[in-house]
Amino acid sequence: MQEKGNISIHTENIFPVIKKFLYSDNEIFLRELVSNAVDATQKIKRLSSLGQYSGEVGDTTIEVSFDEKAKTITISDKGIGMTAEEVKKYINQIAFSGATEFMEKFKEANDANEIIGRFGLGFYSAFMVADKVEIQTLSYQEGAEPAKWVCDGSTSYEISEGTRTQRGTDVILHINSDSEEFLNKSKLQEILDKYCRFLPVPIKFGTKTESVPDGEDEEGKPKYKSIEVDNIINNTNPAWTKAPSELKDEDYLAFYRELYPFAEEPLFWIHLNVDYPFNLTGILYFPKIKNEFDIQRNKIKLFSRQVFITDEVKDIVPEFLMLLHGVIDSPDIPLNVSRSFLQADSNVKRISNYITKKVADKLNDLFKSDRKAYESKWKDLGLFIKYGMVSDDKFAEKAVDFALLNNVDGEFFTLKEYAEKVKDIQKDKDGNVVYLYATDVAKQDSFIEAAKAKGYDVLQLDSPIDNHFVSYLEQKTEKTQLKRVDSDVVDKLIQKEEQVKLSLSDEEVTKVKSIFDKAISKDTMKVEVEALAEDELPVTVTMDEFMRRMKDMAQQGGGMSWYGNMPDSYKVSVNGNHPLIKRILNDENEEEREQLAKQAFDLALLSRGLLSGADLTKFVKRSVNLI
Repeated sequence: MQEKGNISIHTENIFPVIKKFLYSDNEIFLRELVSNAVDATQKIKRLSSLGQYSGEVGDTTIEVSFDEKAKTITISDKGIGMTAEEVKKYINQIAFSGATEFMEKFKEANDANEIIGRFGLGFYSAFMVADKVEIQTLSYQEGAEPAKWVCDGSTSYEISEGTRTQRGTDVILHINSDSEEFLNKSKLQEILDKYCRFLPVPIKFGTKTESVPDGEDEEGKPKYKSIEVDNIINNTNPAWTKAPSELKDEDYLAFYRELYPFAEEPLFWIHLNVDYPFNLTGILYFPKIKNEFDIQRNKIKLFSRQVFITDEVKDIVPEFLMLLHGVIDSPDIPLNVSRSFLQADSNVKRISNYITKKVADKLNDLFKSDRKAYESKWKDLGLFIKYGMVSDDKFAEKAVDFALLNNVDGEFFTLKEYAEKVKDIQKDKDGNVVYLYATDVAKQDSFIEAAKAKGYDVLQLDSPIDNHFVSYLEQKTEKTQLKRVDSDVVDKLIQKEEQVKLSLSDEEVTKVKSIFDKAISKDTMKVEVEALAEDELPVTVTMDEFMRRMKDMAQQGGGMSWYGNMPDSYKVSVNGNHPLIKRILNDENEEEREQLAKQAFDLALLSRGLLSGADLTKFVKRSVNLI
C-alpha cells in the first residue's frame, strides 16, 4: 500500500509562513505533540473503561527521545493509534482546513498561541523545528494495519504501510538546521520540565542512575550498585488533582516545595475546587513576602488539564492576588490561549470573581478562628489585603471585617475598633478625626513620643502599599484625615479649640525669624515662629503632608512627575515659648546667638535623620565647643 497526494489548500507551501509567525515560541512544539500523545493515551483508557476495548491497556508511558546523529526527535505513545484513513482525515483534512483559514486571516492574530488555537495547527507546530515529519501508527481496532505518513513541509504527503507493531503512535521530527539546539538533552529536559511536569500520563525521557542494595561486603555491611532506570519526568497525580479530604498539611507543604524548592514555607493555602458554572481546580499559597512588593510576581502557574500554559495570569487572577503562589487548572481555558481570548472570555471573569471570594472567605475564617495567630501573620498578610482593598471594591467590602491597623506599640485593631478608639481624643476643632501614622518608627521617634505625650495613638504604616492605603482610608472613612506624625508639630497636627498663646511680641517674632533665617540660610527651609507649649522642642523640622504624599506618589510611578522633580521643602517651626529661644533672643553676642540657633536647628535635623556629611561634622565640632 502506498499513496501519494496533495493537501487541498489553495496556497502553496504554508509551512514557511507558520515558521515565521511561530518562531518566537518554537519550543511549544514539544508541548503540543506530547499533549496529543496524552490525549491518545487517555482515549484508550476511556474506551477500556467503557468496555469498548477488550485488549490489555498495559503500560501507557509516553517516551520522548532524540538521536543527535540522525537529527531526529521522537514522541512515542501507546495510545489509541490511527488507521490510514484516520491519518488522512485528522492530519490532512481537519488540520489543513484550519491551515487554509490561517493563510487567509493570519494577519489578525497577535501571537503564536492565538495562531495555533484559532486555526487548529497544534500538530503542525512540529514544522517550526522540522523540515520533515513522519508518523508511524497502529490503531487499537482489531485487524488494523500499521500506517506511515510523511510530509516534507510542502503540500505533498505520502501514506504507506507502516512498521509499528504495537498499538499507538510515533511522531518523528527530522530537525532542520535552524533548530539543532533542540537536539540536546538538557534543552529538551528544560522544555519538558516547564510544560509536562504534571501531565496525567507518565513521560519517560532517557534514563537515570539509581543506587540499589547489592548484598553485603566482607564486614557484613550493606553494599550498593548503580543501575540505569527509566527517567520519568512528571508527577502524574499532583496535589491539586486530589480532593482536599485526601490531603494533610504535609502534603500541601511537600507540593509547595515541589513547585518552589528554595522558598520559605508559606503562611497558609487555599484549595480551589469547583465544577459549576465552570471547571476549576488549584491550590493558592500565601507566601512570606517580607514587604517586597514586586519581586514575587508571576508565581502562579496556569494549567489546562495538567498541561502548563503560562505563568502570566493577570487576566485570570485579580491584580492584587498576583503576589500569591501556586497553580490554577481549568479545562475551560484552552491550551493555546491568547491574551485577547483571556480578556474577552466570560469564564475567565467568573474564575477571577470566584478566586477573589475564596480568598476573602479564607482570610475571614482565619481571623475569626484564631485572631492572635492572624495578627502574628499581619506583616505578610497586610500587603495582600490592603492592595486588594485599594484595587478591588468587591474584595474591599468583605475585607473591612478582617483588615487590621497596628500601632507603634504592636497593638492590632479592626477598622471599626480603631475608629472607636480615637474618635474622641483625636478629634480636631472642625470635627475631623485625625489618624496619626509613622512610616519609619526609628527615624520618627521624637515625633511619636511628642504625640504620645498628648495621649494620642500612632499607627505604623510602613509597607509599600501604605501610601495608597492612606488615601483609601480617607476616602472611605467619613470625616477622617490621616497625617504622618512628622508632617507638623503635634499641636498643629490635631488643632484643638484651646490655643497656646505666644509670649513674644511682634517685634521679637521678627527678630527670632531673622536670626534663624541667617543661621540656616537654605531656600528649602521656611522658618515660622509658632506658639507651642514650653516643654515642646525648641525647633522642629517638618514636611507638609500634601507635598510629601505627592512626592511619594511620583516616586512610585503614580504620575505627577513634576512633584518628583521638585526639591524637598521643609517648614522650620521655632517654638517662641521655649526658654532656649528666649535665651537666643536676649543674647547680646551675635556670633553666639547664631551658633545656638544653628545648634537648635541641627538638633531638629538630627532627630529626623536629615543631618549628614559636612553638616554633621560641623554639628559635632560645635557641640564640643558649646559643652
